[in-house]
Amino acid sequence: MSQLPKQPSAGAVPTSADVARLAGVSRATVSYVLNNNSTVRISDSTRRRVREAAGELGYVPHAAARTLRAGHTRMVLLPTTNHAAGPVHHHILRELESGLRRLDYTVVQHGSPGTCADEDARAWAELRPVAVVAPVGIVPTAQGIAMLRRAGAKAVITLGPQPVDGAHALVMDQREVGSCATTHLLERGWRRIGVIMPEEPGFAAFAEPRLAGARRAAAGAGACIEPLPLRYEEESAAALALRWRTLGLDAVFAYNDDYAMLLMRALQDAGIEVPRETAVIGADDLMLGRLLRPRLSSVRMELVTAQPPADLVDRLVQHAGTEPERHDLLRARAIPRESG
Repeated sequence: MSQLPKQPSAGAVPTSADVARLAGVSRATVSYVLNNNSTVRISDSTRRRVREAAGELGYVPHAAARTLRAGHTRMVLLPTTNHAAGPVHHHILRELESGLRRLDYTVVQHGSPGTCADEDARAWAELRPVAVVAPVGIVPTAQGIAMLRRAGAKAVITLGPQPVDGAHALVMDQREVGSCATTHLLERGWRRIGVIMPEEPGFAAFAEPRLAGARRAAAGAGACIEPLPLRYEEESAAALALRWRTLGLDAVFAYNDDYAMLLMRALQDAGIEVPRETAVIGADDLMLGRLLRPRLSSVRMELVTAQPPADLVDRLVQHAGTEPERHDLLRARAIPRESG
């Protein structure tokens, strides 16, 4: 009677040695298979046998042990922030997460302690990530970047409106959005243009560059740009609409489609015709804006990367130590409709 491989006792945590015995292979083979190591030739039948044994035993590799051996994890850290971001930014993060998982990275979102940049970097370094992708609103310092690298991070990457010294940069230049919206209005003859500046916390990182882009576009045309603070509330929009005619403006770039729809409704309620008296353009090209009357003109933002963001992060990890790279991700295009 043949003897079956010894099974771990009930309640015991299964180990790679248990998987190796059940699959009839070495522990090294188990490690190669379950860590998706492609540098060693292992037959498909052996890989299948190892995975079936691991599934039967409920075994998963020990991340901490793997970290000790490699000096880093396969973890890519995505710090979270309370800064407001548009649909394109969220789309990039979704693409990044799904792509990194496809490449066998573990993606972890990490709440920032919110104390200071260097303390945040210290908290990230404790997790030994192989890479950190810092979104808009989180600006690592040179000291923080050095700390992460000493802790084993192969790449520190920022995703935001501007690059950060010492880090690779995935740049979404918001000045292009403001410039595109303003150029659209200028080409249609509008010269006194308001730019909505959201008063809610977390918007400044996007709103300020968009205002700068609007001013840049208007400078060569002799046009006037007027910043207009606005809360995302009907009362705030109604108050602005009631004094609109005293401002002497003939058009408005309303930061994004949400603020554009809010303001356009308030202007119409105040008896101001859109676009005859005031042209309105937003940004993000939301479907809801196309359902309004008049239909909302908007700025559509598109990704223009030579390779998917996850593949770019993987390349930067694989080729650690290279000079910081800048990759511009954003292209802005005005979509003219009935509102101006």
